[in-house]
Amino acid sequence: MKDFAGKVAVVTGAGSGIGRSLALNLAKRGARLALSDIDTARVVDTAGRCAAMGAPAVPFTLDVADRVAVYEHADAVRDQFGTVNLVFNNAGVALGADVVAMDWDDFDWLMGINFWGVAHGTKAFLPHLIDSGDGHIVNVSSVFGLLGIPSQSAYNAAKFAVRGFTEALRQEVRAARYPVGVTCVHPGGIKTNIARNARGGTAGADRERIHRGFQLIALTRPDTAARRILRGVERNSPRVLIGPDARILDAIPRILGPYYEDLATPLYRIAQFDLYRRVAERLGIAS
Repeated sequence: MKDFAGKVAVVTGAGSGIGRSLALNLAKRGARLALSDIDTARVVDTAGRCAAMGAPAVPFTLDVADRVAVYEHADAVRDQFGTVNLVFNNAGVALGADVVAMDWDDFDWLMGINFWGVAHGTKAFLPHLIDSGDGHIVNVSSVFGLLGIPSQSAYNAAKFAVRGFTEALRQEVRAARYPVGVTCVHPGGIKTNIARNARGGTAGADRERIHRGFQLIALTRPDTAARRILRGVERNSPRVLIGPDARILDAIPRILGPYYEDLATPLYRIAQFDLYRRVAERLGIAS
């Protein structure tokens, strides 16, 4: 897909972060937009910004974890726009917790959005993408879909699942010769609010401190990520790595194999002994 003008693009999680930047970049390129988010006010704001740029943009309130709602959404978009060309399964959340302490409700919440949301969006829209004759589906995984990180077992589980699901889908689509491209995206640290809105750990001031620390180490802005993703669509790339940190973290397990875990374990142990807080205070991250 070399030209987005006139194409109908579906973006989940469009109320902020990468999703909003995807919507704005697609609007600049003349796409017609079906934008969704669980936060109605935010997605309405995004749609308004796109409309101000001259792009037809319709906001939808959507919980991607709700299978029935996603299928209804797919039909509504098809009915309203007449076709669907692009689907960006972008909505995602974060959870920081060790397996032993992790709450099942939090685990279910994360998997419902980060994995099932992607699966629901893929299954619901794929027939419409095939019918369009010129479709592309983009599923957002993470660098945490490339290697395991302590305290991120739930997030790892979802993002590894998105990676496997999407890689298998790409092969199936190619074998069946469907007119649909498939891309899996692995962002590194992106300057979004995902850390501030995460579950697990502590709330209040500690969570805000974590958010500020994340903003310092996140190397890529959402607009840069969106442009990189759209370039991947244009090239029909099977995998898109976003940010220098993503390229480094992709290389580590390739070089070390499972032995990368031997490096991660002592670093995590140090963090558990609260040395992170001391370093954070010196850097001015902690209040």
